[in-house]
Amino acid sequence: MTGAGTVPGAVSVLTLACQDRVGIVAAVSGALAGIDGFILDSQQYADLETGRFFMRVVFTGAGERFPADPAGVRAALAPVADTFGFDWSLDAADHRPRVLIAVSKGSHCLNDLLHRWQTRTLPVEIVGVLSNHDSLRPLVEWHGLPWHHLPVEAATRDAQEAAILSLMADTRADYLVLARYMQVLGPRLVEGLAGRCINIHHSFLPGFKGAQPYHRAHARGVKLIGATAHFVTADLDEGPIIEQAVERVDHRASVDDLIRIGRDIEAQVLARAVAWVGERRVFLNGNRTVIFR
Repeated sequence: MTGAGTVPGAVSVLTLACQDRVGIVAAVSGALAGIDGFILDSQQYADLETGRFFMRVVFTGAGERFPADPAGVRAALAPVADTFGFDWSLDAADHRPRVLIAVSKGSHCLNDLLHRWQTRTLPVEIVGVLSNHDSLRPLVEWHGLPWHHLPVEAATRDAQEAAILSLMADTRADYLVLARYMQVLGPRLVEGLAGRCINIHHSFLPGFKGAQPYHRAHARGVKLIGATAHFVTADLDEGPIIEQAVERVDHRASVDDLIRIGRDIEAQVLARAVAWVGERRVFLNGNRTVIFR
């Protein structure tokens, strides 16, 4: 169980996953009712194929029995969590997970995330930006964020990725977001960030994995192009998908047209994925995700 804590009278978010069985919803709602917890929103999903159950509950205090501190809320929920074997978290609804962004030379996804963060419409706290190039330093520093230049080549890859892990720890980042970071992550880094690393791929996966998907899509004369945000795993571009979107094109579209249209899609898809993660709406379910919108 993790969590950033709740404040009495404020809105809280409970998320949980466990093996499915009868009585979970009743037990959770009963425990909240027992402390005068008022449910504002509740979503749940039972995966009949895997036997897993997922739930997200937004609630607030609505009576004298509601605990005066976060520990009291946890204590009320703990017996239910133990009974059903929850993997759970309890957070204040306004808690913003800490995010470190990685980028190479393309600025469109980074610029979009920074704008949304600056205008407080992205429910995460960006703690810095790292890059294997130095070209986007002025953009990042203009936003008042720390810039970390971590160049990499074959001979220095292990040391550079160790530095990324150290940076994640030093900044207390919850997630690493790859905003068109054009490097394949090594196994140690992927393992160290399991379930915590989000990538945007400029293709509607699983089609056109790897490099230059727009060129290969153009060569195939596709009528739809898209982008995919997914969690990073050891299998390149095959991690659990968080969000996708497509745009219709036709025979008149050149490679440059596809790239231009695709960049807009990439920025939107990545922003939605990061926002949903920030709002604790995304659950890992094997090689798939459950997302409560």
